[in-house]
Amino acid sequence: MPDSPYHHLSHAYGRNHFTIDRPFQAILQFHLNTLPDLTRLGEFAGKDLYEVAEYVDKFGHPEHIMWSVDGERVDRAWLAPSEMRVLEWLMKDAAVNLGPYRRGDWFEHFASLYLIADPGIGCILTVTNQTAFAIFKYGDASAKEFLPHLIGEADPIQYGATWFSEIQGGSDLGANRVRADLRHGRWTIEGDTKYFASNAGLAELALVTARVGEDRRGAKGLGLYLVPERTHDGKRNFLVRRLKEKSGTIGVPTGEVEFHRSEAWLLGEPEKGVYYTLENLMVSRLANSMAALGIARKAYLEAYYYTQARTAFGRRLIDHPLIRRDLLDLEVAIEGGLALAFHAVEGFQKAWTDTPPYGLTYHYARFLTHITKNVTADISAYVTRVAMELHGGRGFLREFPVERWHREALITPIWEGPSNIQALDLLEVIAKKGVTQVLRQEVERRETTIRTGQAIFALARARIEETLNSLASYSETEAQFFGKDLLDDLGHAIAVTQLLQIANALRSPRFGLVAALYARRYLEGKRYDYPTVAQVDDVIQVDRPAGLSVGA
Repeated sequence: MPDSPYHHLSHAYGRNHFTIDRPFQAILQFHLNTLPDLTRLGEFAGKDLYEVAEYVDKFGHPEHIMWSVDGERVDRAWLAPSEMRVLEWLMKDAAVNLGPYRRGDWFEHFASLYLIADPGIGCILTVTNQTAFAIFKYGDASAKEFLPHLIGEADPIQYGATWFSEIQGGSDLGANRVRADLRHGRWTIEGDTKYFASNAGLAELALVTARVGEDRRGAKGLGLYLVPERTHDGKRNFLVRRLKEKSGTIGVPTGEVEFHRSEAWLLGEPEKGVYYTLENLMVSRLANSMAALGIARKAYLEAYYYTQARTAFGRRLIDHPLIRRDLLDLEVAIEGGLALAFHAVEGFQKAWTDTPPYGLTYHYARFLTHITKNVTADISAYVTRVAMELHGGRGFLREFPVERWHREALITPIWEGPSNIQALDLLEVIAKKGVTQVLRQEVERRETTIRTGQAIFALARARIEETLNSLASYSETEAQFFGKDLLDDLGHAIAVTQLLQIANALRSPRFGLVAALYARRYLEGKRYDYPTVAQVDDVIQVDRPAGLSVGA
């Protein structure tokens, strides 16, 4: 079969995005000891998925089908057939959503989202997985019948959704007005609108936050409900007002949803709905972190291979010191983000079965998630911007994919709570849950495993102590004013400790170098000392072993 015309537009297309990403493999191996075989997904992500996602962005926007030819209100989203085939392959063949519920493993799930990267398709899978997560933990026997369909285990495949935000409140869930009522033993939902409703018109089931009773105010007055697309007698159960026009994430239909006495199932206990919702947001914030880094990696690959093919001033771009410096900056940022993100996944892996009232393990996982979500989103926006620049004027043209990756990166600081929300939630979990002591104990334990890079580790530990001590001296107003600095300072310092732990565990001088470079830039705020040419090559040539302990 001849190459697709898309081959002429992308340097990352047609490559196996798992096998060429040696640093990603090494970090995954560090956490799991045995590297999972994601070769098939890597091939699919670098070819079929890569092309379909690009085509959908340019030419295959979802359409809102409001009425049938028979005059019935249907409110379905019509997605490109190629996108639906991609989704089915990811759900059934790649089993992206299966592992947590049948093997208890979250690492492979989040690693898969990193390889998929496309935030539109990734969002469809993530909100479906969030729906499965809530059913798995809090659904009754009737709700659990949907689980095999949401995780790709049974036909027909079904898609889920998480509809929390409303027009008047956005991230302020305490301002929600959609109501839930219990009458004659049956729950119903009433109100409009859930304003950013991803998978609107695609989801057969949706998680919906709704206020229980008129007299209950604030976020603690919310319950969490499972709302099916169809009533028990087959009628339309909620309305999709419209689909939104967005700058990116075109693959996922996002709309506005209205409820008019919509049938619903209560999940868990009504007074604990906000806690279930925050659990659910941990899943999506980790997914957002992995997608942000996956987007950054796609942009890096486009720039990495482009600079090998393009010549200027008599030699390849990649042979120019300034270009090598740019690639070095980008790779160091991506790997620091990966080290931090998989550490957060590790925390979630330990805590994901916890239920209210939670223990310290859960609160610490939440602490890491807020930090990671913020840091990785910033990395994604930075990497994709520089990758565009490395393409010169071509990088600003919509016909080439590197432009799209920057657009896609810009959603990652906003989705699942912008940085201001992450900062406020971080301050809350620090003030009320005692997580700083867990962090200090973790850093102390980790320091005993460090044989090389001890001075850099001491620098990171000092930054953590300095940040926590400063926070302790702040008033509440000052703490909020500096909240985002807290996210960054703790995130970068934790990333350095993780990179050094990986370097020591894998006996990898390369990761030791990345840790030193990351610390130099993000902790000291200084220029690099000039590394040798071979050291730069070891970092920027991500598709070669270069001292990474991940097999041949």
